[in-house]
Amino acid sequence: MVSKGEAVLALLLLVAQGAGTIRAQAKAQVSPTGQPAANTSSNSAGHLQAPAQTRAATISQPSVPNSGADAGSTTPNCTEGPCDAQPAHITIATPAPAPAPWLWPDRVAWGAKILLAILGYVGIMLALSTLKKIQHQAQFAEVAAQAAADSAQAALLHAQSIIRAERPWILITVEPSRSVDNGFTVTATNRGRGPARIVSTVDKITTAIDQTHLPDQRGLEEATPSATLSSVILLPGESTGIKSFSRDEVKSFCGSDEKYKRVEKWEELILLYGKVVYKDLMQVGDVESHETWWCCWYIHGRQKSGMVMAGPPAYNMHT
Repeated sequence: MVSKGEAVLALLLLVAQGAGTIRAQAKAQVSPTGQPAANTSSNSAGHLQAPAQTRAATISQPSVPNSGADAGSTTPNCTEGPCDAQPAHITIATPAPAPAPWLWPDRVAWGAKILLAILGYVGIMLALSTLKKIQHQAQFAEVAAQAAADSAQAALLHAQSIIRAERPWILITVEPSRSVDNGFTVTATNRGRGPARIVSTVDKITTAIDQTHLPDQRGLEEATPSATLSSVILLPGESTGIKSFSRDEVKSFCGSDEKYKRVEKWEELILLYGKVVYKDLMQVGDVESHETWWCCWYIHGRQKSGMVMAGPPAYNMHT
């Protein structure tokens, strides 16, 4: 039989357990925004309050044991005296910080940066296009300059050809003498279109085994020019004699019978050579001089003689 004291003690224990359960449920009630529903008190802590702006509270409470609990249950042993239920386990998690608001100055700065980037890209593309156009124009200018230079060169050549066509040209021919038998005259004739003024003449007579063994032209350059025909003006088509040679002069030129016999046998050739220096009468100022070189072979025979143009090209040139 259960005594009255034991029954009262069991009743008090049940009342204490019910009061602890009510307190735990009150602490576990938290609003969705993080604010607690009510303030509760416990034996181990005073008042507990969780601000909604800084943290969120997660409360887990232990299960309330009943009379049919297992032997391994964590239910406290309150048989020896009154006790309260175990306090609820509280875990506080700090929420992620809220993103900073995007203000209008930041938006304007971001838009300005994007606009500057676009403008910079467009400027670079325009600069590249301008450089390409400049390169093409430079190439066109180079081609045009080359074409202009070619045209100028062609015009210069054309002008020079006209000047050469209109300038005097003195040519050398051999004419038989009308007054001396077996005598010949070296004649200078103006075959150009302009009048010519003879500046000087130079001539020499020599003997050689053939036409290729003529003396060096430097000997002719060092010879003293003749002033006999200086200042003679030849109009187009006019002629003048610059050197005469006849059969009677052969013996005096040879100087010995032995050399005279070699000339008769054509073992040695009598060669006359020289040059005529003249200028264009139509040009004024420092006018360039022109030269005509000539060479003739006097052919001495036993009864008759002759004279023909001869010599290498260097002795028959025109400038």
